[in-house]
Amino acid sequence: MDNKSINEMITEVQDKFNIIGRDGELKKCLAAKLASRHILLEGDVGVGKTTLAHAIASYFTQNIERVDGDERYSSAKLVGHFDPPMVIEKGYSWESFTTGPLTKAMKQGAILFLNELNRMPEGTQNVLLSAMDEGLIMIPKLGAVNAKDGFFIISAMNPAELVATTPLSEALRDRFVWVRLPYQSQEEEENIVRVRTNVNDDKIIKLSVKIIRQTRDWPELRRGSSIRGAIDLASIIRFLEVNEIESWIDGSIMALATKVELEDGVESEIEDVIKEIVSKIFKEEDFF
Repeated sequence: MDNKSINEMITEVQDKFNIIGRDGELKKCLAAKLASRHILLEGDVGVGKTTLAHAIASYFTQNIERVDGDERYSSAKLVGHFDPPMVIEKGYSWESFTTGPLTKAMKQGAILFLNELNRMPEGTQNVLLSAMDEGLIMIPKLGAVNAKDGFFIISAMNPAELVATTPLSEALRDRFVWVRLPYQSQEEEENIVRVRTNVNDDKIIKLSVKIIRQTRDWPELRRGSSIRGAIDLASIIRFLEVNEIESWIDGSIMALATKVELEDGVESEIEDVIKEIVSKIFKEEDFF
């Protein structure tokens, strides 16, 4: 890979892993990986953070250990822990130790993918510091674990202002390079829907994308829909009456009700808000 330009690498990743667009973000991620700088991906739900992480791991032919963070994810789960019955039988040894994903990744020289890092407790986050700084962790009664060449961390997190997130410590943020993943352009989102659904009707694709993009700017919604909303909507609507607004309202409610959130204090039902959005789009578009 040393002889390839980064632009060639971007094209290869896009072609091999069916990634549409994201040229700038891929360039940043590939440069960080080549420079051995751990990556922090930040973006809204559904913008492709996980897809990007897996594509990079696969492109560099490395194993990937995935962790999905939540407020109960302890440092013992991340590093590993001793199994009491096995300790009685084998003593404090690797045979009685249940290896966690951080330790596995370090021992294998693999990529550790930390999904929703900022939902993990601060104590769990801080376990990463020595692994990132010195490439080692200390396990009581077993000693030091040194990372093999290739060990690398990619973390993904939703915007810090979302509910149930824990701000990353300054020390931890300082050890990452940061790549922001915004929503993609309308044209790229239409191409994603076309590829993910095999729907060839431009009318369905364009309207599905317009509806989800409108949710992101709707004043009654705190969180709009990701591209998954358009993928689901386009997939559903082709089996309904495409030329009936009632079908689009029903399909949009099905596809979007689980992907958008009302602003605090909004008394409207989510179905009514989605109906308003679809009706507004239909008034603006000379769709039929």
